[in-house]
Amino acid sequence: MGIINAWSALWEPNPRAIKPRRKREYAGAEVSRLTSGWVTSTNSADSDIKGSLKKLRNRSRQLVRDQDYCKNAVRVIVENVAGTGPRLQAQVRMARGGRLNERLNQQIESAFKRWGYAENCDVAGKLCYSDLIRNAVGAWVESGEVFIRIVRGQKFGDSSVPFALQLLEADMIDEDYEGKAEKKGWHWKMGILQDEWGKPKKYALLTRHPGDTLFVNQPTDGKKHIFIDAKDIIHLAKFERPGQTRGVPWMASAIQRMHHLEGYEQAEIVRARASSALMAWIQTPEGDLEGDDVVDDERVFDMQPGAIKYLGSGESVHVPDLNAPDGQFEPFVRAMLRALSASLGISYSTLSRDSSQSNYSSSRLDVLQDQESFKALQSQLREIVLFRVYKEWLEIAVLSGALQLPNYQTEPERYQMARFMFKSAGWVDPFKECQSNKLAVESGFKLQSQVLAEQGIDYEEFLVARKNEIDLAKQLGLDFSDKPNTSPETASKVDTTTDSQEDD
Repeated sequence: MGIINAWSALWEPNPRAIKPRRKREYAGAEVSRLTSGWVTSTNSADSDIKGSLKKLRNRSRQLVRDQDYCKNAVRVIVENVAGTGPRLQAQVRMARGGRLNERLNQQIESAFKRWGYAENCDVAGKLCYSDLIRNAVGAWVESGEVFIRIVRGQKFGDSSVPFALQLLEADMIDEDYEGKAEKKGWHWKMGILQDEWGKPKKYALLTRHPGDTLFVNQPTDGKKHIFIDAKDIIHLAKFERPGQTRGVPWMASAIQRMHHLEGYEQAEIVRARASSALMAWIQTPEGDLEGDDVVDDERVFDMQPGAIKYLGSGESVHVPDLNAPDGQFEPFVRAMLRALSASLGISYSTLSRDSSQSNYSSSRLDVLQDQESFKALQSQLREIVLFRVYKEWLEIAVLSGALQLPNYQTEPERYQMARFMFKSAGWVDPFKECQSNKLAVESGFKLQSQVLAEQGIDYEEFLVARKNEIDLAKQLGLDFSDKPNTSPETASKVDTTTDSQEDD
């Protein structure tokens, strides 16, 4: 018994020996044979961007130039964010009572609209203000950032306001420039001079586009850079990490997939063409090679659809089974486009214009989610670009005498209040959406002003226009409460009123 107990003690597992060691770490940080190829770094945002920025921009632009879906993605975002251009609504209020000052607001809006003509607002005279904003949003998506230079003290076109804008591609700010800082604690990073807090102070602007290699006769005065103060530059970019200095193309995470999609489409086209090219092969007895397709005693083959070819003695042909189409093309394309839509933050149906996979509920959900994404982008555009441009323009317009605004110098904030109206989003089912809004307003869950604001309509302007519409209808003897009144009596009354007015 003693020997048996001794052997059992030797072979019996020790609970303490096999107890797994506890690791104080996340499973996502575990290093194993499954994660050994997972390469990561502790680089800052700018360190990751610095070595990849030019290549990312160039590849993104190539896809937008040549890839239909990428081109449409930029178009969709521009149309839904900028639309036909944001419309200025000045919000100057009376000193007493707080009501909107319609006279001053109309004066400001009319002056801003005149300045927004292409020859006035664009230093090159090519883009009106709406098109300039649209181009800025397109470059924002494609290149990840765009720069707008403010030019003061010079009149362009027939503008009475010495103020204009210059749209600059991201390449124009030299990310390789590393000059001498002007003050202690300041430093140059990727073409931008920053203070000790990371606030931009100056921009290193190239005198010519680095890609203009085919145009060597452009005047540069021998200078490679000009340095622009930060107060004259608007930098529109998405900063996704703290401390990030430059923006990256929005489709950066999907660039490889879109490149693979291009290659896959080309391969599918070649396979489909080869599969549809039916040919016949004829084998002849032994003998000399003769015919029009024999050159230097060697047969020359020209593969064409529907061709009939002769083979030499003992020769045979093996035609591979191309099996085209195999039904995998559309699922693969949808998978790639879903990745692209996720990268850009828009729905698959909006990007691809493919509604075959959706119904009313899913379409409405996609529209609502897209609207929230577009509203966030509009908010960023409004805060970074639109308010900045309007504030700068208004100040110079007053100083130059183009606008007469009483007490502007003592209370500029009162005159700088403004609203920018964007294009309204479309509805999946207008009748159901209208019924829903009507019920929400009648129940007190929603305001009429909210409903109109969602459609890009100013509430106070709407009320004034609505009152004028009702007054005009009453003047003409029309009643639209149920249906248009087209009775003979009304028609004669309208004619008589019109005639009497013309006589007066």
